[in-house]
Amino acid sequence: MKPKILVTGGLGYIGSHTVVELIFAGYDPVIIDNLSNSEAFILDRIFSITNYKPRFYQGDCNDNFFLNEVFTTEQSIIGVIHFAGYKSVGESMRDPLKYYINNVGSTTNLLEVMHKYNVKLFVFSSSATVYGSPMRNPIVETEFIKEASSPYGSTKIVCENILKEVCQALPTLQVVSLRYFNPIGAHNSGLIGELPKGKPNNLVPYLTQAVAGLVDDLQVFGIDYPTADGSCVRDYIHVSDLALAHIAALQYLMTKTEGLYEVFNVGTGSGTSVFELITRFETVNSVKVPYTVGPRRAGDVPSCFANVDKINTTMGWASKKTLDESLQDVWRWQKTLIDINPIL
Repeated sequence: MKPKILVTGGLGYIGSHTVVELIFAGYDPVIIDNLSNSEAFILDRIFSITNYKPRFYQGDCNDNFFLNEVFTTEQSIIGVIHFAGYKSVGESMRDPLKYYINNVGSTTNLLEVMHKYNVKLFVFSSSATVYGSPMRNPIVETEFIKEASSPYGSTKIVCENILKEVCQALPTLQVVSLRYFNPIGAHNSGLIGELPKGKPNNLVPYLTQAVAGLVDDLQVFGIDYPTADGSCVRDYIHVSDLALAHIAALQYLMTKTEGLYEVFNVGTGSGTSVFELITRFETVNSVKVPYTVGPRRAGDVPSCFANVDKINTTMGWASKKTLDESLQDVWRWQKTLIDINPIL
């Protein structure tokens, strides 16, 4: 019998790629998604890639009754990977309460229901935003966690603190928090990728839509940062590599016999500026990126990239895809969206 893993937000960007890798790794993923930032047709795309269609429950992780129904129906769940949550730094600055209610509420609700059904393994989708504006790069997991630079980042800090404290109270619970840096790219089949509803909030999907003529020119927020070319520096990791980190985290937890709470950075270990990314995208895809320069955006930090020694040595995981591959894959994905965005 295949190990059954519940994946919340499993039709979203990172979630769908992780479901694919779970299937290939011999797991039986069960998906929860409320479709607030995803599309139901992704389930068919997962089937096209894997020849397996996971069971899907449409609902919200903040709904305790719904979660109990899922756990009752799927009685042999052994672990949860929790992606469901809002993720835009900019939007969180405009509507922080929305982020606290959803991101924190869904996590505590899941923990309550997991405890009721004796589910021990939990992989949490955290973020490098917990580091705020770091004192040094590359950032190690022992970096002092200070006030985040956005409400989105604050919700991740709150959730991490909750998980740590619940693990102390429930010594059988085993939790890994993966602190993502900047996921980009798409599955190399071109069948799944980031699919924002409305105008994109993140750099790369906005860039691809700008090139495709679907949105206005890309705006580079700030060119006066203390970086080599004045634009922000980030650690861009291919989403398929990130998905595989979740498999590694599950396998790591399965080797443990006692409860634990651990955090791991997930990135490439190197930083790329916004201007460098634009140049690479133009080069590898033979296109021109239309962009303008604007003022700094609230919540952004100048530079943020990972030290990944801990996850490399502890789990044996390392990113394999290059930045060029990420940018080629994401452009291939954008070009498959003709049926969704007819302007292409």
